[in-house]
Amino acid sequence: MMFSIIAIGLIVLVGIFFASSYNGFIKIRNKAEEAFATMDAYLKKRWDLIPNLVETVKGYASHEKETLEVVINARNMAMSSNGVAELQKNENALAAGLKSLFALSEAYPDLKANENFINLQNQLQSIENDILQSRKYYNAVIRTYNTKRELFPQSIVAGMMNLEKKEYFEIEEDERGSVSVSFS
Repeated sequence: MMFSIIAIGLIVLVGIFFASSYNGFIKIRNKAEEAFATMDAYLKKRWDLIPNLVETVKGYASHEKETLEVVINARNMAMSSNGVAELQKNENALAAGLKSLFALSEAYPDLKANENFINLQNQLQSIENDILQSRKYYNAVIRTYNTKRELFPQSIVAGMMNLEKKEYFEIEEDERGSVSVSFS
């Protein structure tokens, strides 16, 4: 009789542990999806700003067609990315294109002084700050998820749920410089 009570008690404890771990993984997975969606919304906001920026530059530097095409192509590739790894790669290419675009403004004083261009630069700088904050939040949630997934005994539940390690949103070493926005 006592053995049966202990066995039932252990089964109940294991069930509670499993249910608690399962629900914890569901919560953190949903938080990760929400964090990615937030970052994605800020990226979309930047992607929507880029054609206006390119059109403004085109008005002053139309013979810089190659640079303008690189930026638009990088934007389109970033918008059509599938998964974090591809998005990271395409975002890095877009960041390089934007650096080239802003480097053009140094060669065109009229463009650099254009009110619309300055306004677009300010908007882009604000969006870049939002993207940075959302990436930090996303990576923090992914760190929590990956840590929980790897810790024992939750790792048993994670294995049963076939939970894969999630990737951080990182930039490549050569892209660590920020987009240059200059007003002088």
